[in-house]
Amino acid sequence: MRIVLQRVSKASVRVEEKTTGQIDRGFLVLAGIAQDDSEEDYRFIAEKIVNLRVFEDDGGKMNRSLLDVGGALLVVSQFTLFADCRKGRRPSFIEAAPPQKASVDFDLFVNILRQYGVKVETGIFGAMMDVELINDGPVTIILDSKEMKSVSRRGNPRNINEK
Repeated sequence: MRIVLQRVSKASVRVEEKTTGQIDRGFLVLAGIAQDDSEEDYRFIAEKIVNLRVFEDDGGKMNRSLLDVGGALLVVSQFTLFADCRKGRRPSFIEAAPPQKASVDFDLFVNILRQYGVKVETGIFGAMMDVELINDGPVTIILDSKEMKSVSRRGNPRNINEK
C-alpha cells in the first residue's frame, strides 16, 4: 500500500458536482492499493496514520497525533500512486491492484481506520473526483507499507550504533 498523507485544515472531494466527503482539521489520505497488499498492510498503515505525530503541540513542535487532536480523515483511492514511469512516456500501472481487488481492499482499509474512532470520509471508488484541500504547513508525507515493514523488521537504522 502506498499513501500520500497531507495534513490539512480542510479538504473535500466532489463527484459530478456533489460533495461526497469533507473534513476540517486532519489528513487527506491518497491511497494506492498494490496487487500483493493484504490486511496486514492496511492495519500497519492505518496504525501509522492515526498515531503519526505531525500536529503541533502548545510549544509549536510537531508532537501530537491525529488521535491527540481529534482530527478526521478524507480517504481517496488513487491507483496512480503505483505509476511506473521508468520507461517511455506513458506510465505503467502493472503494480496497482485490479479494480475488483482494489475496491474491496479500499473498503477494508477505510473500515480499519474507522475502528480507531476517527471520522472518516471518502470519495467514490473509481469515479473521476475533484479534490480540494488546504494543506496545513504544508505537511506532506509518503508512506509505503512494503518499505516501512522492511525497515521495522531490520530495526531503526539510526539506532544501529547506539549502545
